[in-house]
Amino acid sequence: AREQASPPADPTLRHPRCVYRILRRHFARYTPEMVEQVCGISREDFAELAGAITENSGRERTTAWVYAVGWTQHTVGAQYIRTASILQLLLGNMGRPGGGIMALRGHASIQGSTDIPTLFNILPGYLPMPNAHRHESLDDYLRGAGADTGFWGRKRSYMVSLLKAWWGENATPDNDFCFGYLPRLTGDHGHYTTVMGQIDGTVKGYFVAGENPAIGSSGGRAQRLGLANLDWLVVRDLTLVETATFWKDGPELATGEMRTEDIATEVFFLPAASHVEKEGTFTNTQRLLQWRQKALDAPEDCRSELWFYYHLGKRIRAGLTGDEIDRPLRELTWDYPEEGERAEPSASAVLREINGTGPGGRALSAYTELKPDGSTRCGCWIYCGVYADEVNQAARRKPGGEQSWVAPEWGWAWPANRRVLYNRASADPEGRPWSERKAYVWWDAGKGEWTGHDVPDFERTKPPGYRPPEGAKAEDALAGTDPFIMQADGKGWLFAPAGLADGPLPTHYEPHESPLPNPLYGQQANPARRVYDRPESPYNPPESPRFPYVLTTYRLTEHHTAGAMSRPLPYLAELQPALFCEVSPELAELAGLVNGGWATIVTTRTAIEARVLVTERVRPLRLQGRTVHQVGLPYHWGWGGGGLVTGDATNDLLPLVLDPNVYIQEGKAATCDLRPGRRPTGPALLELIREYRDG
Repeated sequence: AREQASPPADPTLRHPRCVYRILRRHFARYTPEMVEQVCGISREDFAELAGAITENSGRERTTAWVYAVGWTQHTVGAQYIRTASILQLLLGNMGRPGGGIMALRGHASIQGSTDIPTLFNILPGYLPMPNAHRHESLDDYLRGAGADTGFWGRKRSYMVSLLKAWWGENATPDNDFCFGYLPRLTGDHGHYTTVMGQIDGTVKGYFVAGENPAIGSSGGRAQRLGLANLDWLVVRDLTLVETATFWKDGPELATGEMRTEDIATEVFFLPAASHVEKEGTFTNTQRLLQWRQKALDAPEDCRSELWFYYHLGKRIRAGLTGDEIDRPLRELTWDYPEEGERAEPSASAVLREINGTGPGGRALSAYTELKPDGSTRCGCWIYCGVYADEVNQAARRKPGGEQSWVAPEWGWAWPANRRVLYNRASADPEGRPWSERKAYVWWDAGKGEWTGHDVPDFERTKPPGYRPPEGAKAEDALAGTDPFIMQADGKGWLFAPAGLADGPLPTHYEPHESPLPNPLYGQQANPARRVYDRPESPYNPPESPRFPYVLTTYRLTEHHTAGAMSRPLPYLAELQPALFCEVSPELAELAGLVNGGWATIVTTRTAIEARVLVTERVRPLRLQGRTVHQVGLPYHWGWGGGGLVTGDATNDLLPLVLDPNVYIQEGKAATCDLRPGRRPTGPALLELIREYRDG
């Protein structure tokens, strides 16, 4: 096992190599004057903001950061969140009520899709995906899967229990608990790299469930070129979204770039059940699992995702031969109870499997019950306890007036129904609340345990004075004053030496497409950003006078993402009937735009048209001595999708460039040009784009 050496400490914060001093030197150039030049925020406004944050951070008050994709859809998105983490640690706002950091997700269960992941590089419960050739055995994998100290020190129990949930009695110590059955990473298998593989012919088939990449992803033309080069495409949705119909009505047919008769992709559209037509859990932004009952049966051939993938799995298994290569599928546990005439798999049985079971098949109550010897099964260790006492804890709905203000009996929060993570930090090193008014958990010396309003995020009987013995592992290696129990040393890290692709401290870089140079560093954009230098989706040159304006995208209250669930609804379509571009009065005058008229927005990828909305909301910025104008565009429209309202696809304008940590696209900052009037159609549109590319 890997030994964890404790770095030297300097409580005086005077040593030049202590993290606090490094942090101060790193951010010394980030002055209010520099913030004004980079961000366009006046020094007075910046001082007011900084004052509000610091004045509301202390023993008696806490500040919370709440963010959404305005932070994440950048090539430095993960570093924005790291910056907030550093501030919250310095200000003492972590682990306390009214503090912390919360990600507002785009819709229900996006948190769930990272916990029980739809992501290519993690397994359930944020266990890393094994890599080809590096992780030949379970021991090889576990050596690099996390620290041996802190609660990641139990990683063998988490992983072995997951393998037992998937392969049951077939998973034994003699065969590494079927660890060899897991697929392996060979590189970047993210969405945009997959699209490039479609274009190159290395990706032959594609399942699209509840997504609409033809208009909902950046670089729409590249998305559609990829779809047109597949052997087969399966789309599951509520309506015939543009991803299912691109081959007969996509914009490339009008320009002559595609012809329906040349597209060999075999498209299967399978109607899906909506969220009210199936039962199961949503895991929402505060890690809260909430069970939803089915309100009514789905009509006709519409089916839930659970039904589709379960019965697809049964059919695949029925067609398998005795070949050795098929053994992982043959031995997979795939035996959920089926209910009703449609043989719907039991969602509660799936949740119980995710919760985990112990000897005798009893439901487990906590992830600390998981064992490394194969005696427990658990589909996701952080969800262990959601079916404690054989009760669906996520289905609880006790009214607020009948329980405490923390509301522990409304749904179930992972892990352990804990509502605030790292809440040991709400008490001082001696275990006393920093503030009686904001007391949350504390050490009860008389009872010899941690107690409070929430489930303590700490070992209940570990006293504040505990100090670990030499060579201690897992949680035993953390002192009674170490609240950040998932970290190797129990400390909050201002300096992140590992785990990020782009540096241990947050650093300002300009977007990949920016009208301005980086005034802080010689490096213009994030050097670790993921780029695709391909003709299918070229980039605007940086600081190009051809593209003088900043383009940003956003959502509207009345529509939902790519519009499949809102554009077909008359009352929502009436409220927001058309794509519009939002511009300031100054930019409208400069570009010759009229409120309610038409504008054409141009990048090197394509040009789209939108109605003009002149507003004071989108303000010009004064940056580095220049006035920089902004163009705001919602992205809910497309050419079809069964919608009552249609419009050009905003995401067609955006570049394919990603944050290097999580591979999310830079959808909040690009450059563009703006022209009055409607865009050209047919081949004339391609000619306009060629003119911009050629300069």
